[in-house]
Amino acid sequence: MPGPEFSPRPRRIRRGAALTLVFAGVLAAGAVTDALPHDRSSGDGETRPGAVRPSGPGVDRDDLVRVASEAVAEGGSAAQAAEEVVSRSGDRWGAVYDPREYEKFQQTLDGEYTGVGLWARPTAGGRVEVARVQPGGPAAKAGIRSGDRLRTVGGRSVEGRPVTEIVGLLRGEERTSVSLGLQRGSRTWTRELIRTTLPSESVTVEQLDGGAVKIRVSSFTRGSGERVKEAVEDAPDGAGVLLDLRGNSGGLVTEAVTAASAFLDGGLVATYDVEGEQLALYAEPGGDTGRPVVALVDGGTMSAAEMVTGALKDRGRAVTVGSRTFGKGSVQMPSTLPDGSVAELTVGHYRTPEGHDLDGRGITPDLTPAEGEDPERRAETVLSGLGPGS
Repeated sequence: MPGPEFSPRPRRIRRGAALTLVFAGVLAAGAVTDALPHDRSSGDGETRPGAVRPSGPGVDRDDLVRVASEAVAEGGSAAQAAEEVVSRSGDRWGAVYDPREYEKFQQTLDGEYTGVGLWARPTAGGRVEVARVQPGGPAAKAGIRSGDRLRTVGGRSVEGRPVTEIVGLLRGEERTSVSLGLQRGSRTWTRELIRTTLPSESVTVEQLDGGAVKIRVSSFTRGSGERVKEAVEDAPDGAGVLLDLRGNSGGLVTEAVTAASAFLDGGLVATYDVEGEQLALYAEPGGDTGRPVVALVDGGTMSAAEMVTGALKDRGRAVTVGSRTFGKGSVQMPSTLPDGSVAELTVGHYRTPEGHDLDGRGITPDLTPAEGEDPERRAETVLSGLGPGS
């Protein structure tokens, strides 16, 4: 039976500081961990068991560890036993990694990865499409484009598979090959690509006509939040900022909070629940609250990127332009299994400062471009209309 709703404005919320959680997203043919830090034993506030909405079908972590331990005792595989439990649970974002896979998974947090240079995302009906490709990477050199349907990886169908599982198929050792089955319209073909180590290039800055600055954040890898803050600080006085979060599938939540802090003077960024405990994330004080900001989003804006969008929108700090975001607002927590494998299970959800639950809903922008209108051009027009210091 469904439990009571999670309170959108908890009366007592603790700031985060140590425990790693996960908002899984797809980053450059790889999922990236969204770390939500908090410390249940710190004394900088109070927590209380809250009225939280259950995360839906899921797995009890203690039960999963027990099943994995029993499998090892019987000479089986802990990871395989855990995968079977997670696959039956209905946990859309749950995943199991062997130790080597998880090490590779964590590599993305440092701003590099070994893969083929494409971003993938799920679409309706369980299909998977290429969100975008990295210039100069193997996928780009093979002519793969954004919007192409990804049908198979290594000869295995990816339809209906969790994105984190697809990540495991795409990633591998440097200089190893992987075949991708693709479709564009009625054309289907297969490409053999050689994996390589690539930089994530998570933040790029561009001067726009009229003096505004475009800051594109493709993912929130380590250090990206500070790079956003530096870009805002270096922007000409009064110049507007176009914050481009299209195709941003998430990353480290700590980095996302730092990025949001560039435009806020402290205050709430998001609330979230973890196994009945209500917590919150706060912006750092001292951000630039004067210059106009437009956040450009689309269906590939996910997870931690939606957290930033929701914070700036709810707090009246940015006008949002584009199309509805993906709607990834669930919280995952990693659990280490007896053989060193790691299972990531959904344990809760997060909400925007005004209490909006994004999971499965996403964020509807303030302005949606007309059919055929270029979203970026519309965003630039809106930004120019806000004027200096708006």
